[in-house]
Amino acid sequence: MIWNEEFETLPREELEILQLKRLKDLVQRSYYRVKPYRDKMDEAGIKPEHIRSLADLQKLPFTTKDFLRDNYPFGLFTLPLDQVVRVHASSGTTGKPTVVGYTKRDIETWAEVMARALACGGVHRGDVVHNAYGYGLFTGGLGAHYGAEKLGATVVPISGGQTKRQIMIMQDFGSNVLLATPSYALNIAETMEDMGVDSSKLSLRVGIFGAEPWSENMREEVEKKLGLKAIDIYGLSEIIGPGVSMECIEAQHGMHIFEDHFMPEIIDPDSGQVLPLGEKGELVFTTLTKQAFPLIRYRTKDITRLIAEPCICGRTFMRMEKITGRTDDMLIIRGVNVFPTQVEHVLMGIEGVEPHYQIIVNREGSMDTMEVQVEVSEQLFSDEVKNLEKLSKRIQVEIKDLIGSSCKITLVEPKTIQRSEGKAKRVIDNRKI
Repeated sequence: MIWNEEFETLPREELEILQLKRLKDLVQRSYYRVKPYRDKMDEAGIKPEHIRSLADLQKLPFTTKDFLRDNYPFGLFTLPLDQVVRVHASSGTTGKPTVVGYTKRDIETWAEVMARALACGGVHRGDVVHNAYGYGLFTGGLGAHYGAEKLGATVVPISGGQTKRQIMIMQDFGSNVLLATPSYALNIAETMEDMGVDSSKLSLRVGIFGAEPWSENMREEVEKKLGLKAIDIYGLSEIIGPGVSMECIEAQHGMHIFEDHFMPEIIDPDSGQVLPLGEKGELVFTTLTKQAFPLIRYRTKDITRLIAEPCICGRTFMRMEKITGRTDDMLIIRGVNVFPTQVEHVLMGIEGVEPHYQIIVNREGSMDTMEVQVEVSEQLFSDEVKNLEKLSKRIQVEIKDLIGSSCKITLVEPKTIQRSEGKAKRVIDNRKI
């Protein structure tokens, strides 16, 4: 089902006319209402009247998370606070959080793109949506909530935590759509096993999972354990929250970007140069319709590529591939670039290995070391030592073959690695760099 056929099936020529009109308005508002933006543009020698085509977007300077933090909390708002009806903030894992503001129309836009996203994933009016994304300053819970309500679904706003209670609620309420991080979905599946609850006794049909990178192998694991179709969603607080792009259930080949609101680019993360369509690099977004907190050429640090080929679902928006990693959670181990999702890809393809792991990086003298702690099934953990050694060696060889760097493998018993009710903490980097 296409939620908003008028915009989601726009011919490219008409879409680009709309994008240019909105881009000109965005640059005008940002330049004249926000001093930090005006200073950046003046420094780059760019005025609003220089933006005459979509190609002129490349003339504008990038925006980064540091720029947002430097103007904390409200320095980049284009409107006074009496017109801002809500604020959210990122998790702020390093330094101060990044604060985002919404006008009433921004909230309506957010609900619109989330309704589109959920419809993309096969959700429709009358579904019972179990929303286990976190509510509060985190954008996930409320963004998904508003979109599901706009779609006409029944929302269960349960948020994260109290996993046994969540499972009871899903059983009793007949929930058929699950919204959560993929790592928390696995936590739910594991808790169900402990409780003796058969996933086939639940009504779950589809799961919309996002907020962290996850591999195709993890998708298969979630689908098998929960008995549903797992769909990928993408968003980030700074751009609007969840609902920036979404897989369609018909193809599941890349996530449709709602380009009438969010204009994508792919750049070389080192040089900042825009890359040709189809090449992999860092994803950059410009928000075309946000009122309170617009962003121009925001560097997401997410690594992906854009797909321009038509999709069988009928939507004409460009798609982005599943995120393969981030430039800032990329580890450099003895000169080799390593993404946690690469390690996950290996682990999820090995029989008997549980979908719970942690990467620990240390520095011994001048040498970096990487250890992968991975849970194995109860049966395997109780197996003969030689079989465990054989499994450990296999994992070590497959990881080295994929990433080109050796690591230590530590097999641990089930439920040893801390579970997540939100984004999983996959990496512990103990180096003092």
